[in-house]
Amino acid sequence: MNRLLQETCIQVSKSEEKKLADKDLANLQKHYRAILTRDAKELPVIPPKPNGKRGKPAKSDAHNLWARFQAHEPSVSLFAKDPHVSFTNNRAEQDLRMSKVKQKVSDCFRTETYALAYCRISSYLQTMANKGYNPLIAVQMALAGELGSIRGE
Repeated sequence: MNRLLQETCIQVSKSEEKKLADKDLANLQKHYRAILTRDAKELPVIPPKPNGKRGKPAKSDAHNLWARFQAHEPSVSLFAKDPHVSFTNNRAEQDLRMSKVKQKVSDCFRTETYALAYCRISSYLQTMANKGYNPLIAVQMALAGELGSIRGE
């Protein structure tokens, strides 16, 4: 599955439209489902629930991963259909990670207003960094009111 998704990512990145053609998309779905069908036969047996125990029996990591691949097939392959969807969510995870670190270091955001202010400032700095601006220059531009030149106003 890993190889299939990585090869598809390379194929998508090389295409001009940044998405797969209908024929290639159907081929991806066919291979994706074939892998799930083959892997279902190779999953380890779920041990029976011991007597007196409540709840569901524990499944292996392989079972859980297989079930997620099966349940979320449209989401997993969305990067191949929509050029606006990235292959990974690393950028989103990195953005969220800093706010979680800040929350842990300072124990909490005292009010929702402070949390929203932190997110707004952090988002602005990350956007400016993605556009190639130095964070210090970006802060100076914001304080000087020079943001209109960036937006083309």
